[in-house]
Amino acid sequence: MSFLWPKLLFLALIGPVAIAAYLLLLRRKKRLALRWGHLSFLKAATDSGQGMRRHIPPLVFLLAWALMIVAAGRPVLVMTLPSEHQTIVLAIDTSISMGLDDVLPSRLAAAQEAARGFVAEQPPHTRVGVVSFAATASVAQSPTLERSDVISAINSLQLQNGTAVGSAILVSLKIIFPGLDVDLGTAAAQPNPTSGTSSPNQGSKARLAESRPVPPGSYTHAAIILLTDGRSMVGPDPIDAAKLAAERGVRVFTVGIGVPADKIVSTEGWAAAVSFDQESLMEIANVTRAKYFYADNVASLTEIYKMLNLQITFEKTEMELTALFAVAAALFTALSGLISLLWFNRVP
Repeated sequence: MSFLWPKLLFLALIGPVAIAAYLLLLRRKKRLALRWGHLSFLKAATDSGQGMRRHIPPLVFLLAWALMIVAAGRPVLVMTLPSEHQTIVLAIDTSISMGLDDVLPSRLAAAQEAARGFVAEQPPHTRVGVVSFAATASVAQSPTLERSDVISAINSLQLQNGTAVGSAILVSLKIIFPGLDVDLGTAAAQPNPTSGTSSPNQGSKARLAESRPVPPGSYTHAAIILLTDGRSMVGPDPIDAAKLAAERGVRVFTVGIGVPADKIVSTEGWAAAVSFDQESLMEIANVTRAKYFYADNVASLTEIYKMLNLQITFEKTEMELTALFAVAAALFTALSGLISLLWFNRVP
C-alpha cells in the first residue's frame, strides 16, 4: 500500500504524545487518590467491577484517530483484477522469411503453435481476431468467440512476399474500430469493411480520420499482439501507425522472432541475410504503452505468449482507500462515545 499524500502521515506523531498525556493524567489521579485515601476507598466501592474497562473508550478513540491519519495520507492499494479486454487481435507475419527453420520446425510453425496455445487460454468472453501480413495486411479471421474458427485461421496462414508492419497495425485497428476510416494518403487504399484488406504504397502517410486522441494505453477493451521476423519494407511507417494506435489508447505488444542482427541463414538451397527491426518493435511497444518481447526458439515464444496472456487477462489497478479509512474512523469514534456513555454515563 502506498500514499498519495505521504507527508501528512507525520500527524501520527500526535499518537505517542496523546498516550503520554493519558498516562500522566492517570498518574496524577493516582497521586490524588493516595492523598485523599478515604475518597479512593469510596470510589473503589462505587466503581466496583469496572477495572480496566475505563481504558477501553480512550483506546478505541486512539484507534479512530490513527485511521483518520491514514485516511489523510490518501492510501492507494495496487490490485490485480480481471481485465475488461473484449477483443484481442493477433497480427502474424507471413513473409517468406517466416519459413526459415532456425526456429524449429519453422518460424511460422512455431508462431502458429504458440498462438494456438494463447487462444485456448483466453476467457470465454474475449473475442480473438487474426490478421496476416506480408506485402499487404488482411483479416484472416474477424474477432469471434468461436475458438475453432480462430484456430482454423491460424492454421491456414500461407507464406508470401514482403513485410508491411504498419499495414498490420492499421488493419488491426480497423477491425477493433470498424467505424474508423483508414486513409493511406493519395493511395486511396481504404480497408474493405468485409475483407479488411489494404493495399499500401511505399512511403505513404497513414492516418485515421475523425479520431479523437485519448491517453496511450487507456483503451482497456482491446489489444494487438504483433509478431514479425523482419523489417517493414512496404506500406505506411510502422511508428506512424503505432502513434495512431496510441491516439486510440490501444496497446500494441510486439514480438520479434528469429535473429535481431544480420545473420546468414540457409534453407532449401538459398541463403539470405535476415534480421528483424528490433528498434522499431521496441518503439512501437513504447509508444503504445505496451511491451516488447524477443523469441529465438519455440520454448521462449510459448513462454512469451503465456506472459502476454497474464498481462492481458489480468491488469494491475490502483484503488484509493481514503473513503474506507475515513468511514472506519468515524465508526470507531462513535463506538468510543457509545461505550463511554453506556458504561460511565459520560462522553470522553
